[in-house]
Amino acid sequence: MRRPRPPRVPLWQAALFGLWRAGAALVAPLGRMWRSPEPIDGYGLVHLASVGGDALLAIALADSLFFSLPVDESRLRIAVYLGLTVAPLALAGPLIVPVLDRAGPRRAVSLAAAAARAVLALVLAPRLGSAALFPLALAILVGSKVHAITKNGLTMAYAGREEGLMRANARLGRIAVAGVALVAPFGYIALSIWGGPGPIYLAAGAWGAAALLTLRLPRAGRSGAPPRPIGRRGRVGTLTGPAIAAVGLRAASGFLLFLLAFALRTAEVSPSGFGLVAGAAVVGGLLADLVAPRVPIGTREEAVVVACVSAGCVGALVAWWLFALPLVTLYALLAGAATEFGRLAFQSLMQRAAPAGALGRVFVRYEVAFQLAWVLGAFAPTLLPIGFRPGIGMLAAFYGVLGLLYAWRLGRRGLPAPRSDLGPPR
Repeated sequence: MRRPRPPRVPLWQAALFGLWRAGAALVAPLGRMWRSPEPIDGYGLVHLASVGGDALLAIALADSLFFSLPVDESRLRIAVYLGLTVAPLALAGPLIVPVLDRAGPRRAVSLAAAAARAVLALVLAPRLGSAALFPLALAILVGSKVHAITKNGLTMAYAGREEGLMRANARLGRIAVAGVALVAPFGYIALSIWGGPGPIYLAAGAWGAAALLTLRLPRAGRSGAPPRPIGRRGRVGTLTGPAIAAVGLRAASGFLLFLLAFALRTAEVSPSGFGLVAGAAVVGGLLADLVAPRVPIGTREEAVVVACVSAGCVGALVAWWLFALPLVTLYALLAGAATEFGRLAFQSLMQRAAPAGALGRVFVRYEVAFQLAWVLGAFAPTLLPIGFRPGIGMLAAFYGVLGLLYAWRLGRRGLPAPRSDLGPPR
């Protein structure tokens, strides 16, 4: 005798149950971070809310500047926006560096940056189609750069001695990816219902939450790092070689992002296709954040840089042979991982090499170079109608030249001692 079949669950109930389980899986780690006595976990919540707000703003601006306009008009508006992205650090850096080089006010600066972005977003949302778009977006970007500068000092202050900077930076990188993944569905829903202002109102809420969460942070102590020689403008001699490679990887990242964006648009691929490729780059960064703390102790930083550049070069050569959405998605995954791995390695080196009382100056110097490199890389496919295959071939050649330049510099100064902080603690 056959057993009676269990009643079929309606599709809408199954969907709601799946959403509830997914939400619980995301909320549970946040609860653990909220209850954790570790300062780095408390700051992780601040960083998550801040990055979530940045992602929501990016969703709104991508629709306003890119997808809702013809290709030629979007090129011009994006070029203007790229130019504006360089200005925030140039404006914010000189103003707050003297404050950030003293450990005490960093929490207050972080709180002010989050609160200011929340207020500016509320002002921007109803004016998204007006001439006020670019000035208000510029002001919000200044607040985001202030958060990025304070993040370096607060990471050093809150990271546990047994954890190390590489692991702390990788943890915050994973938290940033989680923040983007958490808010992106809500951003797209708000965009489809209310248009561009919807995600911006959500971003205001996220930045307001970041400001409130900052109030829970303990006082940031002064770094005990011994003084090291430093240039008048924040140049650290030991970082020159790694900085060359990091600048090259950042320029390649900007070039690739906009090359793919315009290639997908001219090929009449839907925004969901571009979202798939962009999501693959984010997942690649998450994989780098997961792998970085597990790099064996003693691995030279030079080996990490060479591996990142080589992976980018080989991936570009393979993608050059065939332009198809699955292949481009895989390449975006690889390029995202290589760029994030290089960023983590250099960020940890910079935080360790910067002398006490000069972290803000050092960070601003190198971050300006990285931001300028990213924008210059992005300008080429934005202003010029570069096809995908020629562009990806140019990128492969650039990776090759970058690798040769770095190897030549390495050969001139000889191999240094192995780094001991690229992996987990002993």
